[in-house]
Amino acid sequence: MALLEIASLAKCYGESPVFASVDLNVAAGEFVAILGESGVGKSTLLNAIAGLDRVDAGSVRVAGTDIHGLAEPAQAVFRRDHLGFVFQAFHVLPHLTVAANVGLPLLLQGKGDDERVASMLAAVGLAGFEARLPQTLSGGQLQRVAIARALVHRPQLILADEPTGNLDPATADRIMTLLAEQVRAQRAACVLATHSRAAAARADRVVTLTPNGIEASGSVDRP
Repeated sequence: MALLEIASLAKCYGESPVFASVDLNVAAGEFVAILGESGVGKSTLLNAIAGLDRVDAGSVRVAGTDIHGLAEPAQAVFRRDHLGFVFQAFHVLPHLTVAANVGLPLLLQGKGDDERVASMLAAVGLAGFEARLPQTLSGGQLQRVAIARALVHRPQLILADEPTGNLDPATADRIMTLLAEQVRAQRAACVLATHSRAAAARADRVVTLTPNGIEASGSVDRP
């Protein structure tokens, strides 16, 4: 059974359709990249998968749970326990240190773990940054904080929106390797939205989002 099941998903803003008839299944241990022209709705699709945006038709099931069938408080709990989301805008909390930002998902689960936080920061190349505040970091460093936060609680489903957009090529390659390793090690599923064909090439499967749905672009071999 697929860990992520999307069926006939459609989203409109007013009278303007964003996408329609999106069907996509992602298995546990699978890494899928979504390509598409700017403005086609890749970020909106990730938000819809997470239940952050309402949809006009269709369903999203994660590990058998219909996310859009849950009330908002239950959706929030489900996201906390099962999802890791890398936002383009980072959404780090400015008054918290780097370590506190990364450890927030664990804290919300009542599973605070300073060693795991430190290990995840080292994995994204930010060892020693634990006590820093977000306003002292560059855009690329903030992006890596957001990635560490999304992965630290070992979610079943990782949703990554342009996670390498602010990174140099070597760091981007490191992050893509980390995502692929976590997918394999945790038997998680990852959906990556990106403009970068280099990033997409690290996935097991590449699909293209169009206004009329998902088109298969093919499969790739992991490096």
